[in-house]
Amino acid sequence: MKTCCLAICFWLAGSAMAAAPQAGSSVNAADGRIRVQLMSRHAVTLSGEVAAKISALPVVEGGSFHRGQLLVEFDCSSYRAQLHKAQASLEAASQLLKVDNQLAKYNSVGTLELTQAQGKAKEAAADASYAQTLVSKCSIVAPFDGRVAKRSAAVHQYVNPGNPILDIVDSDSLELRMLVPSKWLATLQPGRRFTITVDELGASFPAKIERLGAQIDPVSQSILAIGVIDGKAANLLPGMSGWASFK
Repeated sequence: MKTCCLAICFWLAGSAMAAAPQAGSSVNAADGRIRVQLMSRHAVTLSGEVAAKISALPVVEGGSFHRGQLLVEFDCSSYRAQLHKAQASLEAASQLLKVDNQLAKYNSVGTLELTQAQGKAKEAAADASYAQTLVSKCSIVAPFDGRVAKRSAAVHQYVNPGNPILDIVDSDSLELRMLVPSKWLATLQPGRRFTITVDELGASFPAKIERLGAQIDPVSQSILAIGVIDGKAANLLPGMSGWASFK
């Protein structure tokens, strides 16, 4: 039994080491270069909050959009019908309460009847509010300017709440992520400038360190460093990678 436990412990330890980021594989010891990846600051997977059929996906995969633009529209005819029913019930309950309040001034209605009318009016208002909330979730608009990276659903497809529909990214707001040796902390501080050479473009861009990670990885003795490109570079995309040189 002890042998089995030891074997499991060693296996878990080995798995943890394999999963940890290895700074050595991303550092060129000859010239001090660091492997770096471009990532979007804003990358979101959009999913619905209602069970419904998708009626429209106006932006194609790879297409651009602006903040507030419609990205997903659901067929919510049943939810709108429920809203109309709830609104009609609310109107009837409100009218009944109005009449009972008038009768109460002349002591022509009992306290119990008046209390019941008030309760029905509150219940109808709650039902109408809930139905309105459901209808308001029948469309999804863009939370920022960006592009559609991936479609996980199609028009006419029925989706449940939480099912992924679109992956969207802000390709104009990129950051550079890299693992640097922790011993570099003595000289590597926010504001430190460097040059990044992007593999996919074969071009170099000026950049600077924006912030450092909150802790050092004890296995690889490395720390996360996050940088940004100086200026605008329209041809850069999330997922590109390259080498950062601090010389």
